[in-house]
Amino acid sequence: MGIGRFAFTPLFPLMQDSAGITLAQASWIASANYLGYLVGAVASYVAAVKAPLAARWGLVVVAASTLLTAFADTVARWVVLRLVAGAASAFVLIGASAWALALLARSQRLRWSGWVFAGVGVGICLAGLTALVVASVGASARWAWVGLGVLAAAVAALGWRAFATMDAAVRPARPRGLGALDAASWTLILCYGIFGFGYILPATFIPAVARAIVADPRVFAWAWPLFGFAAAVSTIAVSHLARHAKPGAAAGCSFIVMALGVFLPAVGTGLGTLCLSAICVGGSFMVATMACLQQAQRVAGDASGGLIAAMTAAFALGQAVGPLTVTAAAPLREAIARPSAVAAALLLVAGIALLWCEGRTARK
Repeated sequence: MGIGRFAFTPLFPLMQDSAGITLAQASWIASANYLGYLVGAVASYVAAVKAPLAARWGLVVVAASTLLTAFADTVARWVVLRLVAGAASAFVLIGASAWALALLARSQRLRWSGWVFAGVGVGICLAGLTALVVASVGASARWAWVGLGVLAAAVAALGWRAFATMDAAVRPARPRGLGALDAASWTLILCYGIFGFGYILPATFIPAVARAIVADPRVFAWAWPLFGFAAAVSTIAVSHLARHAKPGAAAGCSFIVMALGVFLPAVGTGLGTLCLSAICVGGSFMVATMACLQQAQRVAGDASGGLIAAMTAAFALGQAVGPLTVTAAAPLREAIARPSAVAAALLLVAGIALLWCEGRTARK
């Protein structure tokens, strides 16, 4: 997932140098991946694919599309390949999380879910380190895509046999229809959609903004590994240190921290501010994902796969719109300022709404 969803982010500055892509072209490439994520989420919702099957083939397609990106040489081909990788990533998230959360809930070991979701942060960190190494030796972005494609293929190969032995009974079965969802489910879907719009600006442009501040790749390229490291550590830490916290409360608090991280690039221009933004957003976005999906399992029980698919579709729609709000008519740091402020305000409102809903549930 860290490769299928986020590999383009640390490689964008390298592709600016080696392929000459513009900010507008980068926005389209990024949005194509997020649109693919929406397509994959909707397809998963409609088809109700068995969880292990969705995860296995999603991993294979992520690896194949990443490898092929290394040999693409036009914006149109990059757009198509990143769209395919995004769709496959949605199947991976829905399949793996529906299976894992149901299994952990049955065994009363939900605190271990942090290790499941830490994988995304590990992938992000590895993608950032790959970009750092490639930039440091002066190689083109193509070699970074090759390296990440090989890494994704290795993960798919290792996971294939493991998923084959998993209990196939857990599947993202659809609810009876969106009209049958209750208020708690709709609140989750709406807040998760805001989450997608809110976090995606720093998740897309942090390395590029860092490059605009410090030209040396041995310096600016560390911003993305820092983001991934914070994402990996945060889910494990929250799962063990705050294991008694309700998922709704954890989600609300993480939204508020994320709002701060998203807002920082709108008011600060230094590298330190950007690193703090990376820590706040990286350290909260996977906690928010984990907590919201745990809340979906709590609300819908064994039928959570359908709710997770609907939430993922809303999330994907929000993140597909996000990069398109960044105009190319100004320097990047100025271009993301206003959208970042709007996104931060929406995240703050969504966080408060989740906390309020959890408070109402606790009082019943």
